Amino acid sequence: MSISRRSARRSVRILGVAAASAALAFTASGTALACNISEFSAEATCDGSNGVITVTDQDASGTPATITVFLESNGADAKQVGDAQTVKGNKAGKKVTFSEDWAPDATYRVHVKVDSGKIQIDTDITPNLTTPSTACKSTESSSPSPSDSATPSPSASETTPAESDSPTPSATDSTTAPAGTSDNAPSPAVGESNLAETGANSNTGLIAGIAAALVVVGGGAVWFGMRRRGAHSDN
Repeated sequence: MSISRRSARRSVRILGVAAASAALAFTASGTALACNISEFSAEATCDGSNGVITVTDQDASGTPATITVFLESNGADAKQVGDAQTVKGNKAGKKVTFSEDWAPDATYRVHVKVDSGKIQIDTDITPNLTTPSTACKSTESSSPSPSDSATPSPSASETTPAESDSPTPSATDSTTAPAGTSDNAPSPAVGESNLAETGANSNTGLIAGIAAALVVVGGGAVWFGMRRRGAHSDN
């Protein structure tokens, strides 16, 4: 059975449409996997007390890209941060970091360059990266200072002076000579009684005893004399 020209033409047309559709689909898929600047992002973070700038590449095609970071000042590059780094992205996102002690509210320009055949990228991530308004906290500020921890506070026993172990000198041990034993002390006046000075060394008792004895003796002598006189009167 022979194929008519009309059938042949129809078959060729169908094959052409299918080939064109396949080519269009392949081109679309290739474009979807191609590296694009929108797949790059940057942020300023902290690694402990150190600042870092992290660039993430979410290019599923894994096309190599060169990343360069610049600190901006008044719209111009002030310095380059570290060396340029090459990254091969993936769908989950491949990260590359730059160590930078960034200041709060600073501006950085992140440049991406791709040179891979038909894929050519030589542009910046927009907008420019602006760091947070708070700098990374230093770990030294939370730890106690050596002067506070090393210096012990004086205890009550250290600040209170200890009592002297040496005995208190008594009155008898005093080196000062008594006033009454001094050779230069004035002698008491004539007629003054010792009782006037202290009252303890007075001779009043002795004198009273002698006087009483004299009274008794005198009385006895008078009584004896009167008795003898009475005896003579009787004779």
